[in-house]
Amino acid sequence: MNLKIIFPKYNKIFFFVTLFYLLTQPSYPIENATIEKNAVLSIKDCIQLALNNSPAIKKARYNYGVSKNKTSIAKADYFPTIGVGTGYYATENATSSSLMRQGSSNYYNAEASLTQLIWDFGKTNANIRMNKFNAIAALYTFDDTVLDTIFDVKTNYYGVLAAKASVDINKANVQINERNYQRTKAYFEEGIKSKIDLVNAEVNLSDSKVTLVNAVKEYQNALVKLNNSMYIAFAPEYEITNTETFNFQTNTPVSLKKIDDKVDISNPPDGVSDAFLTSKVEKINILENYKFEPFPYTFEESVELAYKNRPDLKAFDATLDAMKESLLYIKREYYPSIQGRAGYGYRDVNNTQSFNVSISLSSSLNIVGKKFEIDNGKLQVKLAENEIEQSKQNIYFEVQKAYVDMIQLEKQIPLIAVKVKQTLENFELADGRYGVGLGDYIELQDAKVKYNSAQHEYVQTVYNYNVARANLELAMALPQAVTTTIEDKQ
Repeated sequence: MNLKIIFPKYNKIFFFVTLFYLLTQPSYPIENATIEKNAVLSIKDCIQLALNNSPAIKKARYNYGVSKNKTSIAKADYFPTIGVGTGYYATENATSSSLMRQGSSNYYNAEASLTQLIWDFGKTNANIRMNKFNAIAALYTFDDTVLDTIFDVKTNYYGVLAAKASVDINKANVQINERNYQRTKAYFEEGIKSKIDLVNAEVNLSDSKVTLVNAVKEYQNALVKLNNSMYIAFAPEYEITNTETFNFQTNTPVSLKKIDDKVDISNPPDGVSDAFLTSKVEKINILENYKFEPFPYTFEESVELAYKNRPDLKAFDATLDAMKESLLYIKREYYPSIQGRAGYGYRDVNNTQSFNVSISLSSSLNIVGKKFEIDNGKLQVKLAENEIEQSKQNIYFEVQKAYVDMIQLEKQIPLIAVKVKQTLENFELADGRYGVGLGDYIELQDAKVKYNSAQHEYVQTVYNYNVARANLELAMALPQAVTTTIEDKQ
């Protein structure tokens, strides 16, 4: 019978050394950014909030750290391995027939060894390079996540601006219908207009109020999306500013504070000043001082920049390099490893001490299994090459579609702006004719509907243009004014 007792004191030492190392490392707490009440935020501010708060960006940063540590772990194979052990042994020997004790030995021993890799024909180098390329791929994945986050904020920011403009348009429309109702009522009481005109004015006033309620709902939903893209719940009331390509003159505050308020808007107003005038009401000046700079790149330049900048394409390139190194590592596993070992041992029997040094060459592999591993590694390389080719094709068509969308919308904006001014002029003429009894109510309502539709069409086109432009910038991976890097500590 052999009895071996191992004393764990070396494990305790290792545990406390490791704990001390971890406790002394610098920590970087990541706290979510918030919005102060009544703050005025630009699109850059909102993007910065999203970059600080995004769990997807944090995850990508952590994944990069894991990949980077794997490279360090692979490099550690070049460092020596220390082995220590101690034990107490008790041995008793007896014959099977007589069960008589023939002899015994009891001793204590301790040993320590140092093993160093001398050469493994490039296997460790290939493993290190493979992990390096994986870390590079993780870095580009981080950059791609940052771009997606920025695009998401931009889209929702423009959505809030568009919703604000829509609310203002519908507010002005309610005011137009309120004044028109009062004017038609006065004409009816004097016998100038018929009862049907008065009823139509009431219906149109009610419809405009319903439309305003829906516009406010859409505005609040747009605000929810913006807050969500910034990862901020329970956001206080705040303001957002216009952008260079979306600078409508709007006055709607950014707030969800009164989201549950219930207001009775079913009754017409008791009295409205200037009931016979509308020209002061409908001009909400969404066209004032509006301008934008045309996109500075041609389509061919956009595609070239996309191939040069896209982090996902760079990640595929790094993955291909990693797969090549992985295949090289698998092939080199056929070769043996050369290791040097030095050891010291002590046994308390006769106070024996020993020291030994050795160099060994060893190799162990399943030849058949390794053959299939090599075949699989070659296929992984082919898959990575195919992913790059497919990605380039997708990038080309993605840039092409985004570019066509943006250019067409860019051309539409000035045309629809002219349409807004023309429908306004037509509405003013119809309103004047109706006021002096030359026009009928149908003509007036038709002119008003066309004017409101033109305003909404203009706002929607400007929104679509901004989203298309942001989408093209995303497809090209253009440098952004506000961003974050892998080294930034939140």
